[in-house]
Amino acid sequence: MDDQKIMTLKECRLHIHEVLSEIYPKTEIDSFFFLMIEEELNLQRIDTVLSPDFLITQENLTTLKNIIRRLQNEEPIQYILKKTTFYGLPFIVNENTLIPRPETEELVAWIIEEVTKRTQQKNQKLSILDIGTGTGCIPISLAKNIPTSNVSGIDISQKALDIAKKNALLNDTEIRFFEMDILNTEYLPQQFDIMVSNPPYVRELEKTAIKKNVLQNEPHLALFVEDNNPLLFYKKIADLAKKYLNKNGILFFEINQYLGQETVKMLEKKGFTNIELRKDLFGNYRMIQCNINL
Repeated sequence: MDDQKIMTLKECRLHIHEVLSEIYPKTEIDSFFFLMIEEELNLQRIDTVLSPDFLITQENLTTLKNIIRRLQNEEPIQYILKKTTFYGLPFIVNENTLIPRPETEELVAWIIEEVTKRTQQKNQKLSILDIGTGTGCIPISLAKNIPTSNVSGIDISQKALDIAKKNALLNDTEIRFFEMDILNTEYLPQQFDIMVSNPPYVRELEKTAIKKNVLQNEPHLALFVEDNNPLLFYKKIADLAKKYLNKNGILFFEINQYLGQETVKMLEKKGFTNIELRKDLFGNYRMIQCNINL
């Protein structure tokens, strides 16, 4: 590929599989290829069937070659292309933000489902807070799907908030963002009807199970907690929720799949009720919702 000045779409696809087959499964390589041709050649998956002899220019080949090199170094395709999709919406991502996961889409869907049930007969303006907002994927998706909501997001990283603000503009949503270290605050901007967080929850002991492309590229500040206090963020956020959730308000968490029961017990001790632990599509305990008696 380095020496070729031109290549067909079919040849390019075969080459990518040849180069990356020892690192990634076939289905993932295909997904890379389709993302690359859409981004760089403005082609769709169907074009690989309809136009396999489409000629890729030398300029485009050079760009594709650079992407492949970065994939060989196990850099996430989302960081290479600087974008991803979450809950059907486009998002900018970079090394300062976690790449949004499908499991978090399920959390967003659950929140929308609960809000719809509770407000379908009322034109209630809901206040929502996302803690540890990263790309802003949770508050932006909620704002787009719950028109009667007033949404805010908090993060410790100003660089992450810069991306979140760009994503809010990209998706034509109004979100209030605050730079805040949640572990070292006793105050929130206002009272809220819904509080949600997907905080750091991967224990250091679980690092061996984390893929190399995540370990080497995604921000550890947003991923890991110490083994001896894995619920550190959950405890703090629960304490703040007791003070800042409105009557009948709901607290939602994405959680460590191995710490579901521990998280439930912690919330019970802090006085939360109607605690519901839910599995994700992969069969792992991944989400919790609960209320506080006021």
